[in-house]
Amino acid sequence: MEKLRYINIDDYLTENGNRSAIRLSYQTFGRNRDEAPIVLVNHALTGNSNVCGPDGWWKDLIGEGKCIDTNTFAILAFDIPGNGYDGITKNLIDNYQDFNTRDIAKIFALGLEQLKISSLFAVIGGSVGGGIAWELAVLKPDLIEHVIPIATDWKSTDWLIANCYIQDNILNNSNKPLSDARIHAMTLYRTPESLAKKFGRSKKDMQLFNVESWLHHHGKVLNKRFQLAAYKMMNQVLRTIDITHNRSDFLEVASAIKSHIYMITINSDLFFKAEENWNTYVDLKSIKDNVTIGEIKSIHGHDGFLIEYEQLSKLLEPVFQLQTDKLNITA
Repeated sequence: MEKLRYINIDDYLTENGNRSAIRLSYQTFGRNRDEAPIVLVNHALTGNSNVCGPDGWWKDLIGEGKCIDTNTFAILAFDIPGNGYDGITKNLIDNYQDFNTRDIAKIFALGLEQLKISSLFAVIGGSVGGGIAWELAVLKPDLIEHVIPIATDWKSTDWLIANCYIQDNILNNSNKPLSDARIHAMTLYRTPESLAKKFGRSKKDMQLFNVESWLHHHGKVLNKRFQLAAYKMMNQVLRTIDITHNRSDFLEVASAIKSHIYMITINSDLFFKAEENWNTYVDLKSIKDNVTIGEIKSIHGHDGFLIEYEQLSKLLEPVFQLQTDKLNITA
């Protein structure tokens, strides 16, 4: 927490016309951003700006000698406003329905402006963080060299919206909202095959299956470290991913993006289906040469982007290792 810094955006106008004061927190890692290529890392739903180091949620991907090498790159990570990471109640957002994914991307863009950052080597994000990356790429088509959305898409599908609707109802109606919402979500972050391999219908005792104990544990842990208003806000951002909202069709909107788009999908993802990602790739290829797709093979579903870090690192090598090698040659 001591590494958190803040940017104040005093009068932000949301997409639906409401005004809010935003305190945008962020952390930096690796090299000085004035002398190294900058990578913006967008966190997932219950993540935060602590992306690397001993307690970093993506420490297997980002760090010294890792795929995204902090000896080569300057790492910047914003907290999605209202995610509650700083523990300051006044920085939570109660009017969460006034915000959408594009608002978060706009706020990130304002943060970059205040930090006087005019170019990014890459923006990378998993799940909702990847949805924000899509929005930022459209908002700032000349800003980013590589856009890397992982386990996500440019829009929330009906299936995803339906599950976010269930989550919102749990969060607003349950007497154990955080725990119950997390238990429901965990069954969608994984797959039937993943749970079968992990538990094999084993029991903790005569009454309780191990899968039930595991779900209870995840609900209990999130209840301790997260706040209700934060979960409502993050769920709202996940529900509203859509770069075409109040714009034109997908291909027209995406055609403005100058960045190389490097999509990574997961073959077993139940949230952002691989088929949807491949359809997006095929559509983009009809108008844009600099688009690539890679696929993680995993039984673990959506959480594969956090579990299968070796595959993910290998898929990202063409972007990050080539840049590291180039800098080493010219050093």
